[in-house]
Amino acid sequence: MLPQTIIPATLAQVKEVTGLLRSARGAHRNALAEVASEFAQFGGWLLAQVRRGREAETLLGQALHIADDIGNGTLAAQALNFRGYLARRQGNHPAVARWFSAAAATPGAHPAQRMGDTLQAAAGYAHLNESTRALRLVEEAERLAEEAAAIPPPETAYWLTPEFNRINLGLSTLALRRYDEAAHHLSAGLAGLPAEQRGALWTHEHRAALRRAEAAR
Repeated sequence: MLPQTIIPATLAQVKEVTGLLRSARGAHRNALAEVASEFAQFGGWLLAQVRRGREAETLLGQALHIADDIGNGTLAAQALNFRGYLARRQGNHPAVARWFSAAAATPGAHPAQRMGDTLQAAAGYAHLNESTRALRLVEEAERLAEEAAAIPPPETAYWLTPEFNRINLGLSTLALRRYDEAAHHLSAGLAGLPAEQRGALWTHEHRAALRRAEAAR
């Protein structure tokens, strides 16, 4: 399903849920806030895919504010991650490094989040020709691999499997011009995706990265 087809309904749902949250009180408010933050994130991510950057920034900022308000580190880290994704879509490498670094350092982030965000921050630094820093981040991420694989990913970031983080490792090694490694990780990561995700629009970025890695070998 293309993002354009579900953006209107998603944005309507975001408006509805966040409106309910503003007047919510009592024991179940935090549970509603989690839903509101996740909806806002999803809307921001969809908008980032179709390059509606300002609207995406607004929703992701809203998602982050809600997550921080209830002290939910996994949701906060994911909102920052999507800001990094938006920056990458815009070709803004300093912002890529900044947002993914912030996501990785978020208190309460899941180990799989920290691993993936650290790898994507490394790619940002590599594109800025800060190779030493990028390599250090890749090594840091690799040390998180065992811990990340041992704990199921959070329900709000269910896709963060070890196979998915192979894609992130491929992006970082490609940016470091380690083309054989990049091709290996990207190929394995894409092949390891669930069948229903393999043709998704967001995978086109990673398939293009795989083609670049293979061509540069």
